Amino acid sequence: MAKKTKTAPTDKKNNTKSTGTAAKKTITKQHKIVLGTLLILFAIVLLVAFISFFINGQQDQSAVAAFTDRSEEVQNWSGKFGAYLANLFVYNGFGLASFVFVRLFLLTGIYLVVSLPIRKLKATWFWDLYIMIILSVLLGFFATSIPELGGIVGFELNLFLQDYVGKTGTLLLLFFGVIVYIIFKLKVSPEKIQSLFESTKRDFKSDLSSIKSTATSTDAAYNLEEFAVEESDGFVPAKEEVAKQKPSQFEINKESLKPTISHSSEIKREPTAPSQAMSLDHNTPPPLPEEPTDSFVIETAEEEVIIEENLASRLVSDFGLFDPTLDLSNYKYPTIDLLKEYSTGGITINQAELEENKNRIVDTLRNYKIEIAQIKATVGPSVTLYEIVPEAGIRISKIKNLEDDIALSLSALGIRIIAPIPGKGTIGIEVPNKNPTIVSMKSVIGSAKFQEAEMELPIALGKTISNETFVVDLAKMPHLLMAGATGQGKSVGLNAVLTSLLYKKHPAEVKFVLVDPKKVELTLFNKIERHYLAKLPDTEDAIITDNAKVVNTLNSLCVEMDNRYSLLKDAMVRNIKEYNDKFKARKLNPENGHRFLPYIILVVDEFADLIMTAGKEVEVPIARLAQLARAIGIHLIIATQRPSVNVITGLIKANFPARIAFRVTSKIDSRTILDTQGADQLIGRGDMLYTNGNDVVRVQCAFIDTPEVEKITDFIGSQKAYATAYLLPEFVGEESGINLDVDISERDTLFREAAEIIVNAQQGSASLLQRKLKLGYNRAGRLIDQLEQAGIVGPFEGSKARSVNILDMTSLDQFFNNEQNN
Repeated sequence: MAKKTKTAPTDKKNNTKSTGTAAKKTITKQHKIVLGTLLILFAIVLLVAFISFFINGQQDQSAVAAFTDRSEEVQNWSGKFGAYLANLFVYNGFGLASFVFVRLFLLTGIYLVVSLPIRKLKATWFWDLYIMIILSVLLGFFATSIPELGGIVGFELNLFLQDYVGKTGTLLLLFFGVIVYIIFKLKVSPEKIQSLFESTKRDFKSDLSSIKSTATSTDAAYNLEEFAVEESDGFVPAKEEVAKQKPSQFEINKESLKPTISHSSEIKREPTAPSQAMSLDHNTPPPLPEEPTDSFVIETAEEEVIIEENLASRLVSDFGLFDPTLDLSNYKYPTIDLLKEYSTGGITINQAELEENKNRIVDTLRNYKIEIAQIKATVGPSVTLYEIVPEAGIRISKIKNLEDDIALSLSALGIRIIAPIPGKGTIGIEVPNKNPTIVSMKSVIGSAKFQEAEMELPIALGKTISNETFVVDLAKMPHLLMAGATGQGKSVGLNAVLTSLLYKKHPAEVKFVLVDPKKVELTLFNKIERHYLAKLPDTEDAIITDNAKVVNTLNSLCVEMDNRYSLLKDAMVRNIKEYNDKFKARKLNPENGHRFLPYIILVVDEFADLIMTAGKEVEVPIARLAQLARAIGIHLIIATQRPSVNVITGLIKANFPARIAFRVTSKIDSRTILDTQGADQLIGRGDMLYTNGNDVVRVQCAFIDTPEVEKITDFIGSQKAYATAYLLPEFVGEESGINLDVDISERDTLFREAAEIIVNAQQGSASLLQRKLKLGYNRAGRLIDQLEQAGIVGPFEGSKARSVNILDMTSLDQFFNNEQNN
């Protein structure tokens, strides 16, 4: 027994586990060998029994009936058991076609013994059973007098088919079945048959031509005139001699000019000058070329083995498609019961109000000599659309100029005229309802249009004037700009967008980057940090409330965008959907850095505040993300309450074709958001206009209150989550402003004086130095850079003044004394 050494300690648990696994694999292989051997022997027994049945089958009928009687003798070569099997498979089964079972059991046994994958036999089993049934019915059709050929199954199926489709129909069905087998199993097509005939024809022609050429050359070689050679025995016909001795060679002696025959088996030729060589006859061809003595070997390279199944398809067949939701496989989506139902039985139609508004519109237009041919009303949750068809010859601009007059006659707020309605030959007048209906988030989420939406990122915004649920795809937008005055519903709209995605997407499929300068609007989503939120490494809160951290987050998203584009390049795909489909199909190796890419949605609640504090540092990365990030699954949702041109710049508008405008105070703000007027005529409380670069749609935004959001986040946050939030790549920026290395000897002559001014004022700004020292901006800026390099002022902080690191003049004098001593 071997001694145990202490030099290589092992873990007992791991050793036991590995041993158990190896034993399990060995046992499984042994079971396969035993089962495979049993199937092979069973196939041999079936073959012997079937052959014996067709020889002695009639004599064993009574013995099969008395199977338990041991005294009964049978003629089957496999005994009573073989007679029983033959009677079961052949007579009561499929007849002569039952021999297919022998092949199937034999193949299965061989595959098990050799340890080949059994799944490759699926097609063989299917097509063999298919042709077995076809043959059984075919033999039952033609050999009705011999039931053993088709078996009872073939006989009964044949009768069943003839009862319904007749003999002709049965024969046609059988012919169709054989054609299907030939095409799909034997892979025989008309093109292959044609190519086979053409190759046979070419081979026949080539053989015929070779035979003709051989015969011609032989006749030419031996088509000599008869001549005699003088020998001691007499004259011998030269033609017969040549026929008997093919390797002979005729040589002409210069002196005697007599033909001599060389009877040696090898061909020899004496070197003669061209002038000495002469032909015996003009019809005599030149001598045959010598046969090469070296053997000529032709080697053919072996054909490469064609692998029918690549690694990716093998992995998919073994393990299935990759499931990104497997880490949180027990995750449950929020239920609709968490949402509150605000509406009371849907929209209430006030017939008297509709009739009164219709009469006022008609009377107002008649006062200006505008006749109406037709008018129709469509009642929505908060607005009713009156569609009018004016009489022929009425100009549309004339009706559009009466917008204020119609509003005066109706005594309503927010009259909006659409002249004409896109896609229709009518003019629309939108009139607010006196008693608007609240569109609940529950009615929108529970609608079939949202639940059955086949979109990547479906968002249920609310309901249109025709009371239809308005659902859009954020992935197709691809970015969304929301603007409106304070208190008109932007924060509720953001909550509706986030709620729609929470109800539709798994935590593994979408991540949110939330920016909330107000610090109170999106704080409820902190509870789902480890489910849905993304953040920078070494950051405590996932929801960004500090404007200084927004710049790093945006630049980190740019780094994530570049990394994702590199992955798409390696995978040779164009967008995130193709990449994830390829990754799910296991065609991308995770060891090469590939991973499942979730959608990342950046939500900014107040964009104007970021522009005021950071300016270009925020606008540039947002514009870059808006231009490039849509293909790799990063989408932006930006909301602002100040829709002015210095906030919503041309660079921002060019990359945000999808826009939502809540109520604004002026037509200029409406044009800034939508490039058209109309947002100034909304009634507020969630009334909004949506455009995606073409038509403008009026939608009543779904209302979701803070308690509802809290219930949803509590429901999600109470479930099992990931270990951390989704971590964005770390962004390494400039640590301290420009960070210039300024030599002490190259400092400005006013450096000390500037330092004293900065320390006394405790404010580090170039404008202060400009005023106090009466300098230009460039020199003041250089002084600030030198002060920063010396450590007197802090780094650049956007629009804020730099911090001063030295508190008083005493500390400043000590600072300069230390520099001189060093």
